[in-house]
Amino acid sequence: MTICNKAKKAPKRVVFADANNLKMLKAARFVVDQGIAKPILLGNRKLIESIQKENRLELSDIPIIDIFHDISERRRMRLAEVLYEKRKRKGMTQEEAVEKMYNYDYFGCVMVETGEADAFISGFSRKYADTIRPALHVIGTKEDFNHIAGMYILLTQKGPLFLADTTVNSDPDPQVIADTTVLVANEVKRFKIEPRIAVLSYSNFGAFKGKGSPVRAKEAVRILHENYPDLLVDGEMQANYALNGVLRNRKFPFCRLGDQDANVLICPNLSSGNILYKVLQELGTAKAIGPILLGMKKPIHVLQMESSVREIVNLVAIAVVDAQEAVEE
Repeated sequence: MTICNKAKKAPKRVVFADANNLKMLKAARFVVDQGIAKPILLGNRKLIESIQKENRLELSDIPIIDIFHDISERRRMRLAEVLYEKRKRKGMTQEEAVEKMYNYDYFGCVMVETGEADAFISGFSRKYADTIRPALHVIGTKEDFNHIAGMYILLTQKGPLFLADTTVNSDPDPQVIADTTVLVANEVKRFKIEPRIAVLSYSNFGAFKGKGSPVRAKEAVRILHENYPDLLVDGEMQANYALNGVLRNRKFPFCRLGDQDANVLICPNLSSGNILYKVLQELGTAKAIGPILLGMKKPIHVLQMESSVREIVNLVAIAVVDAQEAVEE
């Protein structure tokens, strides 16, 4: 079952934080028409209506919230109180919490936190880090990890390939690499796929004796083998050995993956992960879906800046599926 088809089984309310944009509005129209989601648009009402009219988009059945003009003082104070209670011992004053309710990302995240919406997407017109910060302040991370990571699904000729971390952790230590691996493995299982995980580096199984990413990757694998013995993971290894199980099994027969190709690649740092998926995407070698933000308590997802309509739709569908599973839990 595709992500979109799964989303259609129980469409959820998804807040669009960047609704002052034609691509976001087209995506909102599409997900309504296809029964994927129930969007709530945050933005300047006059600007949205102008874009709608100019492009002959029908949006009358999609709610628009202009946080500068449509929100009563009572509602703003109520939502600000939610944020203040979470951040009052972390340096935020009540006045600052009220001020944050004029920020689309904070406002949208509080809507999800209070149950006024089921999921939230943002990031179309802002830097990734600037969008994640409000989500962490309002929603927070899952208690088991206290950690987030970014993952892409690359649709290749050989099948789906899951790649992390591509968006969040710039220079992770072994524990962070291990935690990222577990988050990704759990996500992959949601797609009814058994994860076969390779922790990547530029050396194979202890060949490099100095300091740097091979040592961190090797230690992460040790942590995973010790704490998650049922997880099919190994490394550190070079990418060609990860993706060619026959070659790897001939050279390194002790590897826990046997002769199976890896379908999950854990990169040693953000640079390598981000570069890898962008190169594959631009060369047309793989179609990328994501980024999928892992580790948040509630469904929050951050787009690439200037995403295409299809990329927005895919991320909305993922957010809906996340919200569906949150209800089931």
